[in-house]
Amino acid sequence: MDIMSILGIIVAIGFVTFGMVFDTETMHFMFSNLKAFLDPTSFAITVGGTIGVLMISFPAKNFKKIGKHLKIVFKPEKYDTAQYIDQIVEIAKEARMKGLLSLEDKLNDIQDPFLHNSLLLVVDSVDLEKVKNLMETELTQLDERHALDREFYERGASAAPAFGMIGTLIGLILMLGNMSDVDKLAQGMAVALITTLYGSLLANVIFTPMANKLKARHDEEFLCKTLIMEGVIAIQEGENPKFIEEKLYKLLPATQMKLMEGEGEGIPEDGKPKKKKRKRKEKQEPVKE
Repeated sequence: MDIMSILGIIVAIGFVTFGMVFDTETMHFMFSNLKAFLDPTSFAITVGGTIGVLMISFPAKNFKKIGKHLKIVFKPEKYDTAQYIDQIVEIAKEARMKGLLSLEDKLNDIQDPFLHNSLLLVVDSVDLEKVKNLMETELTQLDERHALDREFYERGASAAPAFGMIGTLIGLILMLGNMSDVDKLAQGMAVALITTLYGSLLANVIFTPMANKLKARHDEEFLCKTLIMEGVIAIQEGENPKFIEEKLYKLLPATQMKLMEGEGEGIPEDGKPKKKKRKRKEKQEPVKE
């Protein structure tokens, strides 16, 4: 479970609600203030308009993926780059000692589909260039597919404030058309302001964070699949497992290497993080008087 995503929503909604109900003069919570921020007309204009634009812009399958995307955001799959590198190095050692055909026995133990299918091509003696092209094609398709998924939420993030402004214009028109009626004047003012609020909340609390978090999840998955591709190609070329390990560690971004260093791993010049040795505490001899 991604605690940061859950806490982020709680903090964002919590502080906005706090600003709505807290009275700075009396220093008390006035929950009756919430009624002023509930307007069905504004909700219909902003939310309904945004959903309508998304329905026009994207096919029905994008709406069916919303549940899957929520699961990716709040309960993501773990992509441990160090674990992937260790697994690839072990496979490289096996291939180096017993040959590529010996990897067939290890295929059933590999959980990652991309790594499994890539090694299967190697075991079946598929040409190196063909293996590389197939893997690159799959990575390209993955990148494009995830970009389309993010575009759905990015479009929502741009449409929600736009319908907030449309609601504001509608409210202003109602105000100008009923200047003599105080009740309708207040109603038009409420629509004008609350639709802008709803649009901003939809864009900045729901759509934009969803797109950003999906991009972060994509980067994690894409990095691990890139490590797999480079590792499998190196294995098929018969490169030294030690060289493969150093090569894969050098592909990691600098921020992740610094994170490893912060968790107690040093980074030498070869690019491979190694655990720091703990210094032994020397026993102090009692001072003789």
